[in-house]
Amino acid sequence: MKAGDELAPLEIPITRTLIVAGAVASRDYQDVHHDAEIAREKGSPDIFMNILTTNGLVGRYITDHFGPTARLRSVRIRLGAPNYPGDIMTLTGTVTAVEGEVAEVRVTGANGLGNHVTGTVRVAVPGRAGGES
Repeated sequence: MKAGDELAPLEIPITRTLIVAGAVASRDYQDVHHDAEIAREKGSPDIFMNILTTNGLVGRYITDHFGPTARLRSVRIRLGAPNYPGDIMTLTGTVTAVEGEVAEVRVTGANGLGNHVTGTVRVAVPGRAGGES
């Protein structure tokens, strides 16, 4: 685990089920996350993923990479292009800094429209100090 390490990309198919289930699981009942007709009335071509689902997927990406002992310390993300059904979001990451057992990772999630999410995650990985891969 050292600065410059690249995380393997993760492709996530964006399905209606994922969008709706993520919204329901996070208790986000905004109609634009589950009702395509209302989403279109409000100017969107379809339903779209909420930020809480995106946040969870970013967290999953990091912990899947660093393993079962990894603990998220902070997740700071910004949304860009919406995630619509039928697209694929590809998450990528680069370790930007390591302090002891804590790594900082720059994360990007891109879809067919551009960057859906960009951000920085700090993750503690017990037993893996800087310099270890």
